[in-house]
Amino acid sequence: MKPKRFAIISDIHGNLEALTRAFEVIDEERVDDIVCLGDTVGYGANPVECLKLVRSRCSIILLGNHDAASIDLAVANQFTLNAQLSAIWTFSTLDEESKTFLRGLRPTHPLDEVLLSHGSPYEPHEWHYVISEFDMREAFEAFTEKICFVGHSHIPIIFSEQGESDEIARQGRFLVNVGSVGQPRDGNPDLSFGIFDREQWKYQNLRVEYDFKTAAKKIRDAGLPRALADRLTIGM
Repeated sequence: MKPKRFAIISDIHGNLEALTRAFEVIDEERVDDIVCLGDTVGYGANPVECLKLVRSRCSIILLGNHDAASIDLAVANQFTLNAQLSAIWTFSTLDEESKTFLRGLRPTHPLDEVLLSHGSPYEPHEWHYVISEFDMREAFEAFTEKICFVGHSHIPIIFSEQGESDEIARQGRFLVNVGSVGQPRDGNPDLSFGIFDREQWKYQNLRVEYDFKTAAKKIRDAGLPRALADRLTIGM
C-alpha cells in the first residue's frame, strides 16, 4: 500500500543525537512511512548506531557519497581534507555487516510520481549538488516524475521549473531539498527534514532543536577533526 504521508530524512552523518530527536518528532507526527536519502554515516561519531537505527525505521534507504566512501576510500579522493579524515575513520569503525548492507544501496529510487535521490538526479553517481539555477535545470532534465526529493547539499530549499519556490503545488514539477538531520549548513543548527502528504500534495520542512553539544563532544572525543564538531554549533 502506498504511504499517504511520509517523512523524508537525509544526511544524518553519524549524528545519533540529531537522528534520535528527529525520530521522536516524526513519531509525534504519526506518518505512515519514513524514507532516508542517504549519507547515514560520515563526519559524526556514531555511524554504526545511526545505520542500525535507520535500517530499523526506514522502508527505503539510499546511498550517499559519504556512505560510498565508507566502503571504498577511493570515493573520498574528491573530498576536503576533513571529510577524507572522517571517511578513513568511518571506514575503520564500520563493521563488515554494515559495509555489506551499504554495498547493496543505490543513489536513487522511483516511487510512483516521486523520485528519491541523494544528490542531483543528473548523473547520480557523480554526486552533483543542486544549488544554482544551472544545477536546477540539469536536474529537472534528468527526471520525469512530478517531484524529486534530494539531500546532499544540507540546505533545505524548494525549486519549481521556474526557480526557487515557497511551496509545492499539484500543477508543475518540483525539486525539494529536505536539508540535513545531522549537519545543517544554512546557518541554522536545528536539524532539518521533510514530511510529504501524498493525498493533499503538500510538503512541510521541519526544523527541530537537538543536543548538538553532546554530538560535538563525541566527535572531539573520537579524535575526528575539531572543525566537524564546531560546525554543528553554528549550522555551517
